[in-house]
Amino acid sequence: MRPVLILALVAVAWGGWHWHATRPLVWPAGRIVDGEPLQTATNLAPFEHRGFRLVPLAGFGLDARALATERYRSNAGAALAPLDVAFAWGRASDQAVIDRLDVRQGARFYTWSYAGAPPLAPAELVRSSANMHLIPADAAVERTLLAIRPGQRVRLAGLLVEAEGADGFRWRSSLTREDSGNGACELVWVERVELP
Repeated sequence: MRPVLILALVAVAWGGWHWHATRPLVWPAGRIVDGEPLQTATNLAPFEHRGFRLVPLAGFGLDARALATERYRSNAGAALAPLDVAFAWGRASDQAVIDRLDVRQGARFYTWSYAGAPPLAPAELVRSSANMHLIPADAAVERTLLAIRPGQRVRLAGLLVEAEGADGFRWRSSLTREDSGNGACELVWVERVELP
């Protein structure tokens, strides 16, 4: 077989796999991930990870749908949290709501917009969705996090943290689901993750 033909077949196979692995997962309208993120008090001591000091602020558990993912490789926090995922739960995780939203991520922020009447009250969308900066506890967790596709259900457990770098870098998690804008994202130390 000619080398050019082999390369073409490999490119087509890779393109088909990449399209399948990255296309959003669609649920039937009306199916939701019920409940809210679970946040609990913690008295764990600070610890070191990837050259940062992490200060535990709260225990954290999440069962939600991924709305969008964004990989970071070169910004200030990329060595610590290489992935952001915008999550939705409750009525905001309904496909009928998601289909009405234009979701965007970039520069460590998540935004949504819609045309016409809102699919949910904007205050409920704020309370039922969030952009989360994810810090993998180990290589296996990182591999699973990087495999998250938009539309996929994700369960994770860990800690909300504040990160401190030796150069004065500071990054603190939000501790409420009621906020929006700068400082509203959760910074999550992820110890366990499942893609059911």
